[in-house]
Amino acid sequence: MAANTILVLLLAATVASAADLSVYHNVHPPSPSPLESIIALARADDARLLFLSSKPASPGVTSAPVASGQTPPSYVVRAGLGTPVQQILLALDTSADATWAHCAPCDTCPAGSRFIPASSSSYASLPCASDWCPLFDGQPCPANQDANAALPTCAFSKPFADASFQAALGSDTLRLGKDAIANYAFGCVGVVTGPTTNLPKQGLLGLGRGPMSLLSQTGSRYNGVFSYCLPSYKSYYFSGSLRLGAAGQPRNVRYTPLLSNPHRPSLYYVNVTGLSVGRAWVKVPAGSFAFDPSSGAGTVIDSGTVITRWTAPVYAALREEFRRQVGAPSGYTSLGAFDTCFNTDEVAAGGAPAVTLHMDGGVDLTLPMENTLIHSSATPLACLAMAEAPQNVNSVVNVVANLQQQNVRVVVDVAASRVGFAREPCN
Repeated sequence: MAANTILVLLLAATVASAADLSVYHNVHPPSPSPLESIIALARADDARLLFLSSKPASPGVTSAPVASGQTPPSYVVRAGLGTPVQQILLALDTSADATWAHCAPCDTCPAGSRFIPASSSSYASLPCASDWCPLFDGQPCPANQDANAALPTCAFSKPFADASFQAALGSDTLRLGKDAIANYAFGCVGVVTGPTTNLPKQGLLGLGRGPMSLLSQTGSRYNGVFSYCLPSYKSYYFSGSLRLGAAGQPRNVRYTPLLSNPHRPSLYYVNVTGLSVGRAWVKVPAGSFAFDPSSGAGTVIDSGTVITRWTAPVYAALREEFRRQVGAPSGYTSLGAFDTCFNTDEVAAGGAPAVTLHMDGGVDLTLPMENTLIHSSATPLACLAMAEAPQNVNSVVNVVANLQQQNVRVVVDVAASRVGFAREPCN
């Protein structure tokens, strides 16, 4: 889908209320096969998983349309910045705190529209002495600063995927649906180094739980609560939603405790107690799901990774049980990140079993079949839509990714330290 077409869809999309913002995924150009689309998107997951491991120690409802992006983070929401408002697409990222946007002028930013701070009467540069500057890891003020001279703007650098960028810290009015959030601190990107393939095209909205995140900057407005429902990669419209605040959240949500890791404070950890395939529990080694803040081990709910990754012993056991129940006569092949692909002509309709994630609090999240199995429309082929975690620093982390979250309402309640799930058709 061409960028111009996406923008037309964005501008045509209407917000049902101040509580709901539409969410959309802009996979383009569209693949004739969902399987090929997911494989292409998942190529950037390794960089995303490295990002997840790099976290340093350290009253009304508002909802916005959410869509899926071409590169991780895959889903975007339509927002506004500045006065008069400038429309901007911000990638949703539940594992990042800082919000940032590509700003003009920037010759090395990805092609597309940029936020123009000079055209906004409410934009303000934040100096190096600002309280926000150290939170964004900004450069300190010069030691020999002239007391009568204006302080320089806070500048910071940030790696992202296989690139990095330099940004100036500023504040402006951020608009989400009908809500206007004045003096919102964000990074104005002016220089990008490295390939821009895996960078959000216009910017990113930080939905983590650190001090620079949307939840922290809005305080009592949303009371630490938001939810999202992600549409399928097959959807080309703003059918998902980002809902901000406790009002309007579904009542049929089952909650599991939210865990805190001081070494990766932005991430949303939950305690998975087991997996089942069909009616059979997956037999994994003792302690396979254990939460360990010191090593980062545990399970993270992430909106930016495409396919769910399990640690090696967990995935091996899951794969074995899934293959046993499917019983494909011709065996299994690999394709891209997937290693359990089989000929659907040989397996009876409905022959693939459901996968269920079991969590503390009695939460049993049974994945819809479209979240478990990805089909090719070109050949009689389907693949188990999960994979083993890469053998690097992330080899101890399980990541429940956005493909497995599609058409599920995920409710994050930081104030009550819980994460909830409810089935909801977003397509």
